[in-house]
Amino acid sequence: MGLISQLYSLRWLFAAILVAVYVGQKIKTYNRLRAFKGPVLCGWTEAWHAWAILTFKSHLKYDEVCRKYGTIARVGPNDLITSSPELLVYMSGIRSPYTRTEWYYRACRHMSENDHVFSEMDEEKHRVLRQRMGAGYSGKENLALEDSVDTHVSELVQLIRSKYMSTEFAARPMDLAMKMQYLTLDVISNISYGKPFGDLRADEDMFGVAESAEVGMTIFTYKIGLGLYKILQKPIVARLLGPKETDASGFGRMFANGRAIIKERLARDTEKRSDMIASFIRHGLSEDEILSETTLQMIAGSDTTAASLRIIMLYLLTHARVYAKLQAEIDAYVRDGQVGSRPSGIVSDAENRRMPYLQAVIKEGMRVHPPVTNMDPKRVPDGGDTVVVNGE
Repeated sequence: MGLISQLYSLRWLFAAILVAVYVGQKIKTYNRLRAFKGPVLCGWTEAWHAWAILTFKSHLKYDEVCRKYGTIARVGPNDLITSSPELLVYMSGIRSPYTRTEWYYRACRHMSENDHVFSEMDEEKHRVLRQRMGAGYSGKENLALEDSVDTHVSELVQLIRSKYMSTEFAARPMDLAMKMQYLTLDVISNISYGKPFGDLRADEDMFGVAESAEVGMTIFTYKIGLGLYKILQKPIVARLLGPKETDASGFGRMFANGRAIIKERLARDTEKRSDMIASFIRHGLSEDEILSETTLQMIAGSDTTAASLRIIMLYLLTHARVYAKLQAEIDAYVRDGQVGSRPSGIVSDAENRRMPYLQAVIKEGMRVHPPVTNMDPKRVPDGGDTVVVNGE
């Protein structure tokens, strides 16, 4: 009891030492980036950064910070944000010394113990994974890629003409944003799984993928905003709280739908197939790896493409001058025979690229309103780095 009694009598000394160490670490962290200005207290706490993420408008918050505090601004004890395109290109270059940050990319895992090409932190494993998946992602082994896209664009046109054409007697409103999601989900599922979900033909979210992705991405935002990924990816916690293939919505439902298709494909010969799953199987990816990658495609591929289409159509339909000029260019190309006749009735990608005003509309729409606003943070190389921004 004597020793316990002595330790108890020194409790305030131990508490003071712990507080001193904690404060010392905070001061050291603060001083490391003290040259950069930012919101109040962001040098001492992650509260502002977490709040920005949890507003679901972090890109706007970051823009406000850079406009107020400069091209490079502080948003957390160890976090900087930049609005410099040159610096972003430098950090993201192939031979850049900057690497992925664990708190964001590792949190992007769909499965607690399995990485996909976006979440893999090990540079060598990431390189090997990209090599194994390159042909599937690039479409080199999918010779019918453009034809499959044309098929679903034709289905979209047919859906609009058959169900949503207004007349002088009746107005038939249509949610174009949702139809764009159906289009991209049918295209991506066809490319990935070898057969479409059939959303456009049914005019509904057949497998609940759009809804599930929305739920899953909301959960993901809270996970990174609150820094919960390490806890939620612990095996015992993941089994209790993580997505399950028995879930009615979210990533769990997406896993169940995807696994059923993948199991069916693994049981059949892939040599004569030219979709993404066939390519992944030929290059030795396991069932779980294929599931993780195709789920990533469903989320990243369909949602970003749908967002691009929505943005471009929104600006085009609300700017009569631009609409008329684009219509005139298309009419001229058709009249002059510069657009070939194809069985699908859809203009080819090569022909689209020869229309300068169409290309300008597409690129300007995506410039004004980028479809992706992820932060994609990078880790500064060990020892720090010196960069020149705006001549400084």
